[in-house]
Amino acid sequence: MTYWRMIAAIAACSLLAPDASANRRTALEIEADYTASVLVFRVGRVSLNANLGIDGYAARAHVQAAGLAALFTDFSIDSDVEGLFAQGHPVPVNYGHIERTGDKTRVVDVDFEDGIARSTASPAFSSWGDPPASETDRTGVVDPMTATLLLSELVTASDSAPCEGVIPVFDGKQRYDLNLVSRGIETIRTRGYRGEVLVCDAYYAPISGYDPEDWPEPGETRHPLRMWIAPIGDGTAFLPVRLHTRAGFGGVTVELRELRLD
Repeated sequence: MTYWRMIAAIAACSLLAPDASANRRTALEIEADYTASVLVFRVGRVSLNANLGIDGYAARAHVQAAGLAALFTDFSIDSDVEGLFAQGHPVPVNYGHIERTGDKTRVVDVDFEDGIARSTASPAFSSWGDPPASETDRTGVVDPMTATLLLSELVTASDSAPCEGVIPVFDGKQRYDLNLVSRGIETIRTRGYRGEVLVCDAYYAPISGYDPEDWPEPGETRHPLRMWIAPIGDGTAFLPVRLHTRAGFGGVTVELRELRLD
């Protein structure tokens, strides 16, 4: 993963995660702002807007270069998702993202009809990877933002072993697994949250859809994405309040700065 794709992947994991076992009777709307940093330097800004209804969900995330990084690159990613809750489980309907680098823009759209992810890109990718993601690879998968909704089910599925399992993800081109491992409970303090959180590691396992130059280096997959996940609202939803990966130069940390609930 490139440096900025790494931050975008972390931003996707900032999607509000509902407790699938809870009987939600009212909608919950969230606005959250995060800061991305490398070492002590601020390099990015992440904003999230999400709405969890009784029957469905929608969310939008924005990633943009900021601080020191903005002096060297003009980059942003906007991601959107809409989905349904089927028997309490999140099922994506449409996902898309717009990636801008300088004067170049690419729009990727994914639909999940019949449980099979199918994507289009404009302008088209010069290659869909070697090997490309097959129909088998794209069956029964979720988008990067819905992946965290599934994470919530694993957080609350077992009191003895929360945050354990595998989530299959397709981002419009690349197919990968997130292998989850629980790391226990901690008490943390950030500008946007203080209190007890669940600590969870997500190991990135590439499957298909990668060009030869895009396959992650061993050092990028050896280190997990660590997430500090806090209950919010009435306790029937969860939100990562800090995320960190040691992959890349100096590692990347994304931390909640402000949270607004309605």
